[in-house]
Amino acid sequence: MVNILYSVIVGIVQGVAEWLPISSKTQVLLVSNALFALPLAVAYAFGLFMEIGSVGSALIYFRKDVFSLFKNRKLLMYLLVVTIVTALIGAPIYLMVERTLQGSYNVGIPMLILGAVLISNGFYIRRSRTNPKIVNLENMTLKHYVIVGIAQGIAALPGVSRSGMTTSTMLLMGVKPDVAFRLSFLAYIPAAIGAFMITVLFSKTEVKSAVATIDSTGIMIAIASSVIIGLLVISSLLKIAKSNKIYLINFILGAIALTIGTITTIKFG
Repeated sequence: MVNILYSVIVGIVQGVAEWLPISSKTQVLLVSNALFALPLAVAYAFGLFMEIGSVGSALIYFRKDVFSLFKNRKLLMYLLVVTIVTALIGAPIYLMVERTLQGSYNVGIPMLILGAVLISNGFYIRRSRTNPKIVNLENMTLKHYVIVGIAQGIAALPGVSRSGMTTSTMLLMGVKPDVAFRLSFLAYIPAAIGAFMITVLFSKTEVKSAVATIDSTGIMIAIASSVIIGLLVISSLLKIAKSNKIYLINFILGAIALTIGTITTIKFG
């Protein structure tokens, strides 16, 4: 019964944190380490393994966009380029981090940096409202795709949020807020599937250790919980993104990232 409760908690953390700029893999790492006593390297692999739940949320919510991919060449090209660039940068970072976590790594430092970036970005967005640069997918070029891919690849680092990096990058490039959130969430699908596959291929020992500790039923419950919670969070964020108070999200989530980063820095310092 305790394991089931812990699994639900892990699923909720994944379902919420994936879509907020607070690094879901870091939050799952911390929670699974605290609840299941998973070693850091195992908890990091488990955090990436749990991405599959959020992939389910994204596929369900954006099913129309996914089905229209081969009709929408612009969106298909965006996803292809972003995914390739993400893989080229993110895969080496993942392998490096996996080895590093077997020693010591303070996952709070990059989150502190991200929090400061988000708050700065909030001021930028608020100021830009007086002379907004509204960019849609149709106006984006190959350069935009590559930059988003680089931002998403860097997010393989513990403490760095994928959604925070990609969304903030697009907002700074003048992309319309609701479009930035939507494109960030869509880019997540192939990136997360890739992260899941890399975890299974290169971290078999860590994944087996996590499964043995949590058990397969607990993992399925965690994944199901993250799917349900993720759907609610995606819907809420896209509604907020359409409002004129979008910059408040950056202020609030930047403060959350700074708080969690401070706590994590102290914990692993």
